[in-house]
Amino acid sequence: MSEVYRFIAAEKAVYPVALLCRVLGVARSSFYAWLEAGRARQARERADEVLAHEITVIHLASKGAHGVPRVHAELRRLGRAVNRKRVERVTRARGFVGVTRRRRRSLTRPDRQARPAPDLIRGFTADRPGARLAGDITCLPTAEGWLYLACWLDLATREVVGYAMAEHHRTDLVVDALRMAHGRGGLQPGCIVHSDRGSEYTSARFRTELGRLGLRPSTGRTGSCFDNAAAESFWAVLKEEIGPRTWPDRATARAEVTA
Repeated sequence: MSEVYRFIAAEKAVYPVALLCRVLGVARSSFYAWLEAGRARQARERADEVLAHEITVIHLASKGAHGVPRVHAELRRLGRAVNRKRVERVTRARGFVGVTRRRRRSLTRPDRQARPAPDLIRGFTADRPGARLAGDITCLPTAEGWLYLACWLDLATREVVGYAMAEHHRTDLVVDALRMAHGRGGLQPGCIVHSDRGSEYTSARFRTELGRLGLRPSTGRTGSCFDNAAAESFWAVLKEEIGPRTWPDRATARAEVTA
C-alpha cells in the first residue's frame, strides 16, 4: 500500500488526489493520514539529527569520556528539555560509548564499632535535584604525597554540588564537601546522603553534621563499588579526563582539577 501512496504523492501535482485515489481504489483519508505520518517522521528525524549534533559536541568536548547520564545532565544544564531515553537511543545509534568503571585504590576503612545507616538507595537516580546525593573519596598522586578529594554528586543531574581537598581523608574532608553541597546545591529537607561504610561517613561528627543540616544518611555494603556506583563512575570519568599523571605538588593538582 505504501507504493500506491508514494505514487499518488508523486503524481498529485499533475492529477487531482481525488481522481488518483478513486482510480487506485484507496480512501483519500488514508492517503492524507499516510502523508501526515511521513511528515511527522521526517520532523522527528530532523530533530534527532539536531540532537545528535549537540550530543557529538558534548561527547567530543569531554574527550569521549561522557556517557548517557552526563550527556543528558549537560543538555539539561544548557536548557535543552529532552527525555533521557531519547538521548540514549540517539547516542547508541551514533556509537558513542562513555568511559567505563575501572579498579581504583580503595579508601574505605570501616569503623567496626559504628552502626552504619540503612541503605535508602534503590537505583542511583533521583526524580528531582537536591533529593539524593552520593559521596565518595579518591586520591590524586603528587610528588608531595597523596591529595585526597571528596565529592558529593547530585543523582538527578550527575553534577558535583560539593567537594573538598586535603592532605588527609579524615571526617573533616567529607564534612567540608557536605557543607559546600548544602550551601550551593539547593538540597531539599530530608535529602538522602549516600556513601560507603568508611569511618569518615559513620563517625559521630559526620552524623551530627547531617542532623544539623536536616539530611538523612544512607550507606552501602563494605567492599562493593556497585553500592555507590554513581560516585565510582564519576571518579572513572575524572581520571580519564585528567589522564594518568603525577602532579609536582598538591597546589598544582588542586588548581588543575578544579579548573
